[in-house]
This record gives sequence, C-alpha cells and structure tokens, in this order.
Amino acid sequence: MLELRSVSKTFGTNKAVDEVSLNIEAGAMVGIIGRSGAGKSTLLRLINRLCDLSSGEILWRGMPVTRLQGEALSEWRACCGMVFQQFNLSPRLDVLTNVLTGSLYRNKGIPALFKAFPQSERARAILELDSLDMAHAAMQRCCTLSGGQQQRVAIARTLMQTPDIILADEPIASLDPANAETVMDTLRRINRERNITVLVNLHALDIARRYCPRIIGMAAGRVVFDGPPEALTPCAVEKIYGRHVIEAPAPEIRVKQLEAVA
Repeated sequence: MLELRSVSKTFGTNKAVDEVSLNIEAGAMVGIIGRSGAGKSTLLRLINRLCDLSSGEILWRGMPVTRLQGEALSEWRACCGMVFQQFNLSPRLDVLTNVLTGSLYRNKGIPALFKAFPQSERARAILELDSLDMAHAAMQRCCTLSGGQQQRVAIARTLMQTPDIILADEPIASLDPANAETVMDTLRRINRERNITVLVNLHALDIARRYCPRIIGMAAGRVVFDGPPEALTPCAVEKIYGRHVIEAPAPEIRVKQLEAVA
C-alpha cells in the first residue's frame, strides 16, 4: 500500500534520512525506533508531505505522492492523519470543536470559520470521542484535561479525517506510564478494529516490542533493522542505539523485587 523508494532528506550538510526503502502493508502496525536524531520524525513528515524529499519517491497504492500538488495534496494529507507529541490542540477551545477541526477538509468555507459545523459532523465527533472514552469531556476546554486525555482528543480529531494511515510521532513521549499505556492501547485498537495502518515513532524499546508486530530501527538516517520483535537481538539493539541497552523490567517484576527486598 505504501512504498518508499530510496527516500532521502538533507538539511544543509546533514542527511536526516538517507536512502530509505520500505514497503508498508495495509492494516499493519509498525513501530519505528531509534535514538533522537535518527531520522524517525523526518521520515513521517516526508510521508505526509509536511516537508519535501531531497531525492527518492513515495508511492501510495501506486500513486506517486511526491508529485501531488494543490487539491490532490490536500486529499493525501486528509488520508494520512498525524498525531503529534505535543497534541497541537487549541487549549481555549472546547474538546468537541477541537475534534471537529479534523473535518475541515470536508467542511470548507465561511460557516466552518464560525464553528458552524453540520449536525452530522457534530454527531460523528461525539461518537469518535465516545469510542475513546472522552465523550463526557466534550464541552470542556482542552486546557483543563490531562496529557493523556488531550492525546486521546488529538487521536479523535485525526479519526475525523477518515484516514487510511495514522502517523504517530512520539505520541507518548510526554506522558506518564499509565497514560502512555492507554494511548498505545487506543492506537492498537484502532489498528485492529478499523484496519487503519499505524506507523508510530517510539523511544521505548519495551513499548515497541509489546505493541508492534513489525519494528523498524533507524540510526543516522538509515534503516538498520526491519523485522518482528523477537528478532531484536542484543546485537540488533546495539546497532540501532549505538550501545547496549538494558530494558526496564515489567511492572509486575518490579513489584516482586520490591517485595523481596521488604
């Protein structure tokens, strides 16, 4: 469904993405891991055309995404939803209005500027919030919500675009462990129940192992690993992170360790 052919992006003398070639199947949930600066975020922005390629080609169902302009580019961005680390919500607007902005592609013009969305869209926005257990907060300002709640609102806004792909750029980096788990559970459920392809950038190796059947490891802009979690040997992990990484034990293991000390 999504094909990257020798994709590169250069900023000055820095090659942020270097000759990346990938095939992403429809309905896949793929984790992209690597150190800060490995090129993970730039790769997602290239796919969504938030920045242009220096070289290479991206195809969607055989259509060259890199050549899209105008209305066709807008259609692609609607089909390719983004979830950001910092939520990108309007804090003083209520939750429902924030979610409805995801439908602006279908509701252009003066009415939308004054938040006059069709009743059908408002009803759908409530349903999307309800599916993420956030309908109760529909009329609250976003600034009153916790980080985990705001991220779920951001996901609901993305779902209003009716995307075929969700690109999640470090969606749990600013969340506590409990909210991080809720957000990752949400993305996995969306992937499984709606068959929406999910590409998610992650720092946490244990989270990637737990949620993603396919993991892509990046280092210095290149793909240095592509396979299932069980293939992430210590040698492969060292290749991705440049050093030996000790994964944190699962919560239940830590509890047993504390009990043993007590």
